[in-house]
Formats: sequence, structure tokens, C-alpha cells
Amino acid sequence: MSDEEIRRVLGLLSQDDTLRAFASLVLGESDGLPPKTLHKLEAGGLAARDESGKWRAAPERFRELLRDRAEPAEALSDEERVLRTFLVDGRLTTLAMRRDKRLVVLRYIALVFEPGRRYTEKDVNVALRAFHDDYAALRRYLVDEELLSREGNVYWRSGGHVEI
Repeated sequence: MSDEEIRRVLGLLSQDDTLRAFASLVLGESDGLPPKTLHKLEAGGLAARDESGKWRAAPERFRELLRDRAEPAEALSDEERVLRTFLVDGRLTTLAMRRDKRLVVLRYIALVFEPGRRYTEKDVNVALRAFHDDYAALRRYLVDEELLSREGNVYWRSGGHVEI
């Protein structure tokens, strides 16, 4: 699709008469619409006639324009796909996930903790609460998967990859 086709559609929708006619077609009210206006909408791909000759709106035109102008989707690694699925605005949507996916998420969360630094349980809880309200379960998962180690009430990072 060319920029000209996009301009034509936007131009049609910026005019009161064609916008009203398109809205009427969307609502299924084609009776009484001026033929000249309907033909303008048809030329822009926003209106069509069905088998019986009755006019109808063609909102699929918007999808066509978007699809043709869309950038190709960026290739995501499996880990990035899992993180996008379970983290929304930096927060976990659920803790109930398969172990392999949970490990991806836990490795990501473990990056919050600096290797070699000791953390009190309170500090660990505060950091984990940023990801999910059930910070105790997160803490337990991190320890069980050996991403964090614990002795008494002191925690330190003991697994996962290190960002350099």
C-alpha cells in the first residue's frame, strides 16, 4: 500500500459527509445515503456491496493498511518471550508456571541481587515485593533453585548468570 492510499482513507474520514456515511454503514444503516458519497467510500476501500447489492462498511481496509505498513516483528529469544508473557510492567502476573519457565523468570529476578553482597531477609523481601506480592514464595523458589543461598537470616546470590 502506498502513502497515497493511506492519505485517501484519512481524507475520507476527515470529511463530515463521508465520515457520517461510513458511521451509518458501520451501524448497518445504508438507506438514504447519497450514492456519490457511497462511491467515494467505495473508491477508498471503506465501503462495498454485498451479494444482494446492499452497501456495507469495509473496516477490514484498516487492517490491510496497518498490515502493509507494519514493521516486521522483532525476533525474540525463548527467554525474552517467557519474560514478556509473565512480566507486565516489571511485575509478575502469576507464580503458577511450569518449572522451566519459572527458572527463566527466577534467573531474571536474581539479577537484582549483586554477587558477593549479603542481604538481610528484610532487604530481600523489599526487592522481591517489587515483582510480586507473594515475596515469600519468590524467596523460597530462589533458594530452592540455588539462585540465592541462605544462612540464618542472611542471603546472598549464589547462582544465575552475571552481567558484565
